[in-house]
Amino acid sequence: MKLLKIKYIIPTIAFIFIFSSCSEYQKLLKSTDYNLKYQKAVEYYKNKDFDRAITLFQELTTVFKGTEKAEEVEYYYAYCTYYTGDVLLAAYYFDKFYKTYPLSKHAEECEFMAAYCLYDYSPSPSLDQTYTYKAIDHLKLFLTHYPQTELKDSVNHLINHLNYKIQTKAYNNAYLYLKLGHYKAAIVALNNVLQDYPNTPYREKVLYNILKSGILLAKNSVEGKKYKRYNDTVEYYYNLVDQFPDSKYIKDAKRIYKEAMNYIENSDKQKKS
Repeated sequence: MKLLKIKYIIPTIAFIFIFSSCSEYQKLLKSTDYNLKYQKAVEYYKNKDFDRAITLFQELTTVFKGTEKAEEVEYYYAYCTYYTGDVLLAAYYFDKFYKTYPLSKHAEECEFMAAYCLYDYSPSPSLDQTYTYKAIDHLKLFLTHYPQTELKDSVNHLINHLNYKIQTKAYNNAYLYLKLGHYKAAIVALNNVLQDYPNTPYREKVLYNILKSGILLAKNSVEGKKYKRYNDTVEYYYNLVDQFPDSKYIKDAKRIYKEAMNYIENSDKQKKS
């Protein structure tokens, strides 16, 4: 019997607590005691109740504008925006903060967070990379402003990850030509990847797919263009094995090379006979 009573008492107590908490918050919203609102907003923030905190800080940004508290209010407000999930708007507020308060103790942190929010907003490689480029620019600017920052290694890691995403998109776009059977366009696009990103981690894969595109282009060419294109394929093979002698694609690369050489040798014999 006692267990049954406890079973019903606990939810009742929880409901009363929640109702009381909501009632207290509603009273706080209507209050004109802005110092109390600031104090409670900071408490909500520290307790990770960002939804309540952001509502209060939003009002306080106007109330405390031009006062000593304005800096801290805007600092908290930017973070509340970030933690409630609007990273693009948070980037704006962090950017606004370090431009408004360049000498603040939070300036370096907020400039980094402005860039990090753009990093966070950067989409997958299959989508438009405008914000990826913006994130890279902001991260590089941060390192220019704070060359001795403790975050230097972290920032460089973020930049490398963003660059990898851009290179992934470039490689995927080039590889699509190969998948669609546009072999000449694939060779051009894949070479452009190497030209634009000479140190790309996709380099071995790009060289192999140039070779693959070369043999397919040669095989599907009119007779008058085949000889030159098979010769080009041999050159593509040497480009791959010179740079990656132990390439994971070496077995198929040798097969392609042998096919190209067979055509060239047979053509040369026919010319001589």
